[in-house]
Amino acid sequence: MSYSQFTLDRVKTDFELTLEEGRALFPNPPELSPSPLLQQILQVYLPLALAINSEKARSEFILAPVLGDLKNQSDRPISLFSGKEFNVDSERGLTGFCDFILSKSKEQLFIEAPVLTIIEAKNEDIIGGLGQCAAAMIAAQTFNERRKQDVSQIYGSVTTGNIWRFLRLENSTLTIDNDEYYIKELPKILGILSLPFSES
Repeated sequence: MSYSQFTLDRVKTDFELTLEEGRALFPNPPELSPSPLLQQILQVYLPLALAINSEKARSEFILAPVLGDLKNQSDRPISLFSGKEFNVDSERGLTGFCDFILSKSKEQLFIEAPVLTIIEAKNEDIIGGLGQCAAAMIAAQTFNERRKQDVSQIYGSVTTGNIWRFLRLENSTLTIDNDEYYIKELPKILGILSLPFSES
């Protein structure tokens, strides 16, 4: 079994999670202005990615530039991984590939704890991707615990590139943001993505 086989219902049952829905996860989201380079890249390639309409195109032309911009703007260490295998616990099905992993580490050659954020790219079906993202977030939580990294919250997002939906895992409580953010709200998206790296 791998992350992609998890539905939200199965994640809740298998890992005995409490789900919280129906509220804004970030009532007053912070904002981080995109760099001029990112603005230029999205102006050119966002229409192309949406026209191609594949997860790969959205990952390459939208997500990678956005996450790269977050890394470059941060004054804290952020390591960024794309399409990496993240095998944490095969007995519990916590294996497979994650579209993007963000870790609070300088290490870029391999994934090092603490892993703080999991991003999953989806073509159109954000709701269908919530289970996969949640399973990868549980893997990140387990990964950190085994390396004795005390991380109180793991963040995640399921995104089409154009639309972003955020999640937060704290202990055994998974909160799914009631709000969706569109790429035209990029400063808010970048601000939310920067949150786990600004926390001490």
